[in-house]
Amino acid sequence: METLNSLVGAVNGVVWGPLMLLLLLGVGIYLQIGLKLMPIRKLGMGFKLMWHGRDAKPNQKQAADKAGEEGEISPFNALMTALSATIGTGNIAGVATAIALGGPGAVFWMWITALVGMATKFSEAVLAVRYRETDNTGYHVGGPMFYIKNGLGKKWLWLAGLFSFFGAVAAFGIGNTVQSNSVADAMDATFGVPHWLTGVVIMVLAGAVILGGIKRIAKVAGKLVPIMGIAYVITGLVVLIINAGQIGDAFGLIFYYAFNPIAAAGGFAGAAVMAAIRFGVARGIFSNEAGLGSAPIAHAAAKTKNPVRQGLIAMLGTFIDTIIVCTITALVILTSTVWQTGEEGASLTALSFDQALPGLGNPIVAIALSIFAFTTILGWSFYGEKCFQFLFGTRSIMLYRVLFVIAIPLGAIAQLGFIWLMADTFNAMMAIPNLIALALLSPVVFKLTKDYFAGKEVLPGEALDHDK
Repeated sequence: METLNSLVGAVNGVVWGPLMLLLLLGVGIYLQIGLKLMPIRKLGMGFKLMWHGRDAKPNQKQAADKAGEEGEISPFNALMTALSATIGTGNIAGVATAIALGGPGAVFWMWITALVGMATKFSEAVLAVRYRETDNTGYHVGGPMFYIKNGLGKKWLWLAGLFSFFGAVAAFGIGNTVQSNSVADAMDATFGVPHWLTGVVIMVLAGAVILGGIKRIAKVAGKLVPIMGIAYVITGLVVLIINAGQIGDAFGLIFYYAFNPIAAAGGFAGAAVMAAIRFGVARGIFSNEAGLGSAPIAHAAAKTKNPVRQGLIAMLGTFIDTIIVCTITALVILTSTVWQTGEEGASLTALSFDQALPGLGNPIVAIALSIFAFTTILGWSFYGEKCFQFLFGTRSIMLYRVLFVIAIPLGAIAQLGFIWLMADTFNAMMAIPNLIALALLSPVVFKLTKDYFAGKEVLPGEALDHDK
């Protein structure tokens, strides 16, 4: 077991090492340049499309426009499903870890990763809708495995299979057992709730949603994600109002130490510039998942006939996750003095909230972490299910759902050192096939985007049929 642990650890060091981070950033920069910074320039348009893409009752004109649209869930709920998987422990523990290991400058590199990642997420969603298929149950399926298969051709099917295998396995770790274990730890430490009880409660609640499929997952995500996200941001803003005098200094620390090494102070070990870049980029990607290929699986199910329109909505996921939510967490930490004590992870975030709101910090972070982790379980159940379906067909869907739900309480009571390492490794390995496909299919993204803004008709590949 020790040999296996060392082997997986060595692979993890490679797949999350400098080469992978350069690949993720490199592809993102290439796409951003190829799109002529469109994702940044059209950010407002994206928010407008998201608002119009809600499930609100349409007027007669909107109803006529939507009548011919394909898909199972609204564009808004597709984004919320994707956000349900991305807004999670990375926004609380990941940001704190980046600061603890890379210093305040890591936050700057998280922002850069997000701005680059918007182009990646846009491209993923465009290709997901363009190359999606309809399975034999009438549902739309898509994502990297389908744009590899249909965009690159049958000779690349092995690459699609690799992505699906990595995704189906990673979902049990990053999107399931690790999440339930994080909630169980938080509930035990803060409220004294036994691990097994937390696991059973999550299993029952998540099972009721997951077994209902994408429509139920999207419906819950469409309600829960905005509520939990807004509540967390508001709480963070309250802390920042209390710490208003330190906000300017916090921004100063972020920009200065993004390009200068920071010396050790108190319990803080200090960090070189390379550490700020490494941990900022790694934790940024871990949080917003741009380039990993997970979010386009949800966007493929959106009720839309326009890939570019869904791409404009999809790119908001990276902006909301990192530029808004992660920044709130980072500023709360940096306007406190706790980050210099040597604490890291969720406890650093909790102590930072607690310094401004005595007695409330730990419960607030514990509850936020629990809700974030719960929605992550919902989102990743769908990702893993679609990867499993690609490998074994539509009849395998219910088997995967049942196994996924059963794994939740097991994760809550398990020692997850090796499972976390393995899941983290497979999570990164999902990115390799996806980034290859994004680079090779980038001309399709550029052409569809150019046609859309030139007023030409842009249609998805609805004629394709899955399971035939």
